[in-house]
Amino acid sequence: MAVRRELNVEDWLAILRRRFWFLLIPAILFAAVGLLISLVLPKQYTSHTRVLVQAPIVPDSYVKPVVSDDLNRRLASMQGEILSRTRLQQLVEQFGLYKDVKRAPMEALVNRLQKSIKVTPLSPTPGTLSLALLGFNIDVTLGQASLAQQVCSEVTSLFMNQNLRLREEQAEDTTQFLGKQLEEAKAKLDEQDAKLAKFQGQYLGAQPEDEQTNLTLLGGLTSQLGAATQDLNQAEQNKAFIESMLSQQLAAWKSSADGRNPQTLQQQLSELENQLPALQARYTDKHPAVLKLKEEIAELQKKVLDAPSQDRGQSTSEEANGLAVEPLQVQQLRAQLRQGTLTISQKKKEQEQLQRQITVLQSRIQLSPVVQQEFKALTRDYQTALNFYNELLKKRDEAQMATELERRQQGENFRVLDPPSFPESPSFPSRRLFTLGGLMAGLGLGAGLALLVESRDKSLRKRQDVEAYLGLPTLAVIPSMESVRTREIVAHLPPRSELRVLGARKTLVR
Repeated sequence: MAVRRELNVEDWLAILRRRFWFLLIPAILFAAVGLLISLVLPKQYTSHTRVLVQAPIVPDSYVKPVVSDDLNRRLASMQGEILSRTRLQQLVEQFGLYKDVKRAPMEALVNRLQKSIKVTPLSPTPGTLSLALLGFNIDVTLGQASLAQQVCSEVTSLFMNQNLRLREEQAEDTTQFLGKQLEEAKAKLDEQDAKLAKFQGQYLGAQPEDEQTNLTLLGGLTSQLGAATQDLNQAEQNKAFIESMLSQQLAAWKSSADGRNPQTLQQQLSELENQLPALQARYTDKHPAVLKLKEEIAELQKKVLDAPSQDRGQSTSEEANGLAVEPLQVQQLRAQLRQGTLTISQKKKEQEQLQRQITVLQSRIQLSPVVQQEFKALTRDYQTALNFYNELLKKRDEAQMATELERRQQGENFRVLDPPSFPESPSFPSRRLFTLGGLMAGLGLGAGLALLVESRDKSLRKRQDVEAYLGLPTLAVIPSMESVRTREIVAHLPPRSELRVLGARKTLVR
């Protein structure tokens, strides 16, 4: 078995020169086959368009968008819906695609069209940290350039319309949901408001903020009650004193019942008229004592007028016995007694009224801790319901503005940067790629054949080959003096009995 040595660059170049045709012929043949295949295969045209994601016209700080889901997931969802069997079947029927395919089920045609549509997201700009979707590309590959452009335009329109519809539906659904939640929150707020109003009406004046006022009022009423009690005691003492004086005056007046000091009507009238200016100077005209005295004067005047004028001088004794009245002192004492009784009655009513007010204030103050605790619980629940209602109201208003923004198509939407292109040259098959592929395949095959032939060649062409084969150093190299006869002899020798050295060959026979 021949021993192979390690080849260097010069050896490889020598092999390339010897086996050049092994590389050239397959490369040319395979390149020609690749070009022929590119000419034979049916042509496919690709229409391309680019869609960018356009930011909302109104900044987020003014109108907060209600559609905040990930745009990549939304794009995947739209892609799954647009490239569904129902939508693609409509495109197949609308544009009459794949008419050359006979007796093919619709499912196969839909799958074929689905594979012909390619949606790829745009990668973020290198160096940016944002992972947001900037846009996407749409490529449609069909057998005709015009059909590819039309289908690409239709698919692009479907994506844009689907995005607008989804955003508008999500905004409207969010607004409706917040509206229902707002109605429920308002009902709860009204319920808490009714409870709070009922509580305030039930414990009127006993609220936590009324505690200090109640204490102040209680102190004032207590002082008034003490003053009323003192006035009542003073009035009762005055009444007792007047009753004692009246008893004495009546006893003195009864002792003179025999008429030694009778008073006629005219005398009595004069005395009363003399007392009237003194009472008017002391009291007002509406005072009970003044009014009483005026009534007595009027009564006496009437009696004087009614009595016959001819009998006034003759029946003096009868007038003294029948028309005599109590003395002025007795009448004054009786008037003071009536006034004292009236004052006592008023003071007792005032005392009872103050006592009732004090009792009410004391009960309010005693209930203050319980009322305060219940009031805190009701206030806390009411404030919680109010905050929740205000928050929902704010969100509902923001959702309504966002919905209106989506309806006007001023929110986040898709914008076609490059309209669907009209492919002038087929995207498949590419003559250059097929020719280059055939060339590379031919070169690979030729290289394989060259290596196979070279590995089966046992020729020794260099001194290094001889040394590697014999395992002995070379002593001398003889220049080539080869003749025709020598080549014939060498050709008939067995493989293991020959040594061939390129440039200096010698035939050895063992």
